[in-house]
Amino acid sequence: MSKNEIRIFCPATIANVSCGFDVLGVALDNVGDEMVIRKSAEKGIRITKLEGQDLPMETHKNVAGVAGLALLAESGSQEGFEIEIYKKIKAGSGIGSSAASSTGAVWAMNELLGKPFSTLELVRFAMEGERLASGVAHADNVAPALFGGFTLVRSYEPLDVISIHCPEELYATVIHPQIEIKTSDSRKILKTHLTLADGIKQWGNVGGLVAGLFTEDYDLIGRSLQDHIVEPIRSILIPGFDKIKSVSKEAGALGCGISGSGPSIFAFSKGKETAQNVAEAMTHVYQKIGVDYDVHVSKINTEGIKIID
Repeated sequence: MSKNEIRIFCPATIANVSCGFDVLGVALDNVGDEMVIRKSAEKGIRITKLEGQDLPMETHKNVAGVAGLALLAESGSQEGFEIEIYKKIKAGSGIGSSAASSTGAVWAMNELLGKPFSTLELVRFAMEGERLASGVAHADNVAPALFGGFTLVRSYEPLDVISIHCPEELYATVIHPQIEIKTSDSRKILKTHLTLADGIKQWGNVGGLVAGLFTEDYDLIGRSLQDHIVEPIRSILIPGFDKIKSVSKEAGALGCGISGSGPSIFAFSKGKETAQNVAEAMTHVYQKIGVDYDVHVSKINTEGIKIID
């Protein structure tokens, strides 16, 4: 590849991570999209190829285009770019399909321009792609895709993202039932007010999860993967959710919850073998219900987006 062209892997991500609605996220290692971004003589951004999903190729209607334009506008650059997108993450799957495209575009453009922007600034540009996709410029998927590992969005105004240590043996199992839930739709059903009692429980779990990750206390991580606010509402949209959760725990998972806005469900486990046992238990549930699914077992990706040959 010449310095005018770059091929990258853009990871899938789990957002919210049970208790951290819109603030916690984590990147996956072996699930993601590929993109090729190259400099072009023609100013602006064009999406020249899009394979794997039926998504708009018009720059202003595609999250990669919108995020890239946000970067160009701030850089003042007169460069042009062409983008090829090879979607391996299904749209509406709940594992950061739009975030992969948004972050991939801005990360690669930044590389080709000589890295004028920090990773935190790239999060801000990628959030514009999320705004197009869901109506809300949230950062809980784009931050881990760019920083790698676990991230906490401490504040949106001003934007403040903190990288969180990840225990070496932590694995994720993700099952994606083949139904589509749009993030914009799943946000509409959420309550906008919560009780102080629910808030206290949720803050305790967010603090516990962050502490568990830093101290590599797997039991504490498991105890903290509880969501008292969003999961009780969104889980109604996901077939077999309660059963998936119970069989995952029985198979040895530390904890289980909704990935992003669903319908994907994630579980964390200590060690690959347990994570694979959890995957097997999850698949049995959907085989009985008769729902088609994809299932992934993945180590946590602490690198984020990476260049591939």
